[in-house]
Amino acid sequence: MMPVVMTHESSLERSSLGDLYVRHAPESIRLAFLLTGDRALAEDLVQEAFARLVGRLRHLRDPGAFGAYLRRTIVNLATSHFRHRLVERAYLERLAGTPAVETNSNEDLDETMHQALLRLPERQRTAMVLRFYEDLSDVQTAEILRCSPGTVRSLLSRGMNTLRTELEGVTR
Repeated sequence: MMPVVMTHESSLERSSLGDLYVRHAPESIRLAFLLTGDRALAEDLVQEAFARLVGRLRHLRDPGAFGAYLRRTIVNLATSHFRHRLVERAYLERLAGTPAVETNSNEDLDETMHQALLRLPERQRTAMVLRFYEDLSDVQTAEILRCSPGTVRSLLSRGMNTLRTELEGVTR
């Protein structure tokens, strides 16, 4: 058996990947948590996003835009998760005849606000999280959602109206 010799390039790549993880993981987990409402799922999505990007690290058109690629991957994974969950839920409801009950514990955000955010349609919720929690511009949010900035503003407006209506009468 031949000994494994690590090349200079692969050790640099590992170091670079470790640095990227340390730099981007906390904000990525926050993004995923805000999109899903589940800390464990958020961590899984971030881990999956990093795993998918590892193989493409050398091939990124703009290595400086790793954060944008990572955000896009997390949004795609969250979208995929919710699609799969809808299919599973519909199947289970057909079998059981009763709707599934979902509970989430959330210590980091005001529970009422977070639950209202989670009830928004997926694209509205994603636009709200990217724009207000991630503090991205309309243009950056539009790039991630693959729509126009005008569509982002429309999604934000409808989401804000829904939240105002749902949270009317809630005192702080």
